[in-house]
Amino acid sequence: MLYRCVTWIKRLPYIICMLVMILAGLTACSQTSTSTTSTSQNLSGSPIKIGISLSVSGDFAPDAKGTLQGYKLWETDINNNGGLLGRPVQLVILNDDSTPEHVKANYEHLISVDHVDVTFGPFSTLLSKAARDVTHAHNYALLEGSGGGPSVFNGDNNIFDVSIPVGNNLITSALYILSLPAAIRPKTVAFATEDDPFTQPQVDLAKQMLTYGGVTPVYYHIYPADTTKDYTPFANAIIKTHADAVVLGTLLNDFTAFTTVFKQHHYTPKILVATAGPDQGDQFVKAIGIQNTEAIMVSNGWYPQANTFQNAQMIQEYVAENNGSTVDSISSNVAEAYSVGQVFAQAVNKIHSINNAALITELHNDTFQSVQGFVKFDTSGHNVIAVPYLFQWQKGKLIPVYPDTIAVETPEYPKPAWP
Repeated sequence: MLYRCVTWIKRLPYIICMLVMILAGLTACSQTSTSTTSTSQNLSGSPIKIGISLSVSGDFAPDAKGTLQGYKLWETDINNNGGLLGRPVQLVILNDDSTPEHVKANYEHLISVDHVDVTFGPFSTLLSKAARDVTHAHNYALLEGSGGGPSVFNGDNNIFDVSIPVGNNLITSALYILSLPAAIRPKTVAFATEDDPFTQPQVDLAKQMLTYGGVTPVYYHIYPADTTKDYTPFANAIIKTHADAVVLGTLLNDFTAFTTVFKQHHYTPKILVATAGPDQGDQFVKAIGIQNTEAIMVSNGWYPQANTFQNAQMIQEYVAENNGSTVDSISSNVAEAYSVGQVFAQAVNKIHSINNAALITELHNDTFQSVQGFVKFDTSGHNVIAVPYLFQWQKGKLIPVYPDTIAVETPEYPKPAWP
């Protein structure tokens, strides 16, 4: 299907073309501290302390819940398997209330007062930028998996994002739309996005690709992420366009608000895709109701059935630790955070050290494995071999549908009417 896009691919920037080729290849300051330590009986010595600022409260809290779960799951696993360098690992977590100011204060406190050995990143690009500045000033490595928007990477050599480069997330969504036969392909598309450095770059690139491919934008709006509480005006504006496809730059809360209005007005676009929200497993289902999830799409780099390093182990242990959870209920943020720990552990075991300067050098030079796939950082800290896939909710499950090599079902198109 990807080859149908050749005529317009020639006009795209080089970076998009390279990503298309990859996919084509696949197709053939709250200072509340919670320190947790799971220590195996054969571990001794002082713990390796890892400092983390996380949004336990505030706007990012619903999405950051999975990040917290992933970090803690990795902490338990690593300690139950001998720790690192024969020492237990201890996470020192401070609540940042979803604000950059608290993030900066937290990492300053973690490094200067708590004297943590290394740092892992917060949730969101906005907060990762704040974390980057403080950790760079102290020459600390910062590994993260849920905050890799383009604006995070400013030339500092200490930040490493184990996940897909955020700006590329919606490429597979755009490619899928453009691969549809012309007779049934969406003719118009509406865009709305937070002014967040995580969501907006994705939407803007998708808009560029779809426009080049002949899909006409009929609405494009950016709204403030930190002050917007009522999304109804934007949802109503989209409804008035009768757009065939809708691309939303959202997290869980605002995506829920948009879909609520769409359903109330019986507006069903042929394609509904978002940057985040539909990837949040049980939280997403609880937010909009499982009966309303059908055919909603999201791009990501991980899925529960992926045949990747330690993925089956992580899934099994997550389900065991969370009573009532199922494989399909796991948020992708869990996998992102777990991947951070995996890459860190491999680097430490390779160099037999937690020295930050040595870690930074090792992270820039080696290739690692994670539940999200292979990880290789460029000089800026992007994971250059991560590939986004397209997922869709079908019959109550989020499944991969594009490209063909990872698809378990054919994409459901057009989206059926709301129940």
